[in-house]
Amino acid sequence: MPTLEFHCHTNASKDSLTTPAYLVHAARRKGLDRVVVTDHNSIAGARAAQALDPELVIVGEEIMTTKGEILAAYVTEEIPAGLTPMETIQRLKEQGAFISVSHPFDAWRKGGWKEADLLEIIPYVDAIEIFNSRCMDPGFNHRAKAFAEKHNLAGTVGSDAHGVIELGKAVMMLEPFTGPDEMRNVIRGAKFKTKLSSFWVHFISRYASMRKRF
Repeated sequence: MPTLEFHCHTNASKDSLTTPAYLVHAARRKGLDRVVVTDHNSIAGARAAQALDPELVIVGEEIMTTKGEILAAYVTEEIPAGLTPMETIQRLKEQGAFISVSHPFDAWRKGGWKEADLLEIIPYVDAIEIFNSRCMDPGFNHRAKAFAEKHNLAGTVGSDAHGVIELGKAVMMLEPFTGPDEMRNVIRGAKFKTKLSSFWVHFISRYASMRKRF
């Protein structure tokens, strides 16, 4: 079964040190078959990576809404930050994108969701992220998994890699697919390989953010 990394970042994100070329090389070296590059509120890095390896890279985006972050694959037109969740979802649906929700219950990071807000959007998304390697409290992932099971939602997992050392920490094994519709068809059959990252990986993104600022 092909191995998919759903959630990773290039240096188009302010908090990533990973160039598109370095990400592509590392993904191939680690044996990943598909990688969804999901920079924050941008698809520039994903497009640059896809140009280097179209068979490997799927263009995605991690989008900050007014209530929390949404994670999407097969994005063809960049979605700006700051829209309502439903406006963001509507724009993604117009593109046919696959829609998930980033680390929904991580209360220690910007972009987490209140359960009441999440309940409003779950009829309109394809999945939620039930494991994120950067969640410093495992309980956040456990809560997301329980929520998905309770509401019969498909789950995605992701490394949320901001440096190549994190790439491949959490991956999905899926039946072969091409395009968002086939991804929706096979997602519930996904098998997961997951591992939490060490706490110190957060210093990677903090350093990158400071370097870009100054």
